[in-house]
Amino acid sequence: MADQRTLTPPGIPSGSAPGAETATGESAPHAGQPTPVRYAVPFLSGHSGRTDAAGPGALAQGAELVHMAGVTGFSGGVYRREDSIKRSRFIVSVAHAPDTATARAFIEAVRGEFADATHNCWAFAAGPPGDTARIGCSDDGEPHGTAGRPMLQQLLHGGVGEVAAVVTRYFGGVKLGTGGLVRAYAAMARLGLDGLPLRQRIVPARVSVVLAHGRAGALRRLLPAYEAAILSEVHGADVECIIGLPVEHAAAFMAAVIDMAAGDALVDVLPPVED
Repeated sequence: MADQRTLTPPGIPSGSAPGAETATGESAPHAGQPTPVRYAVPFLSGHSGRTDAAGPGALAQGAELVHMAGVTGFSGGVYRREDSIKRSRFIVSVAHAPDTATARAFIEAVRGEFADATHNCWAFAAGPPGDTARIGCSDDGEPHGTAGRPMLQQLLHGGVGEVAAVVTRYFGGVKLGTGGLVRAYAAMARLGLDGLPLRQRIVPARVSVVLAHGRAGALRRLLPAYEAAILSEVHGADVECIIGLPVEHAAAFMAAVIDMAAGDALVDVLPPVED
């Protein structure tokens, strides 16, 4: 369970991205809709050049999965694709960004890798899909609003959470104009999401259950229906269990335990614990 049931903070509704065009632009949290209980995040655990190491799905044609081992602050997997637009070489690098620190470490790693590039423009959205609580973007010297913001909008509306992207450009001698730049950087961000290996983030809950020894078997039989597992178990006068399960099943599971034990059980939701 630990690798897929990672705690995430309360959700934020999608919307505009205040301050996102500055190099450090991150919006402040807003009150709004709760976090979705399940959503897609990048799954990038492969190694350099290994198109068969992409996780649950095959890489898109022309894509590469690289591993930035040994880079200070970031050593995760990176999904990478490339295109040529009016003789400029564009490279998009995408990584899992569960928090802003990881996003920034990834950005600096790519900037260091392509230090000779004309531009390394970037954007990240370190939350559920559409969440604007932890976002940032930069044009890195391109005309204002032509790179970072178009990239960010693609990330926010791409259906993938906790994602960061850097689009590297090597100028090929033909100017694209502001409209052409917006289209190019938006297209590269979309390309970075196309075929991106994904896994499901599941928001977890922990439930404490105390009941008689004779009910323990019945408790275990309840678990599969609620995607639940016993995290710890102590036998004394009664059986005391800590159950881990997806948060959307918690209320129904607790009701089922009470019903199974004919009311003779203590059931409580425990405070969340970060992985």
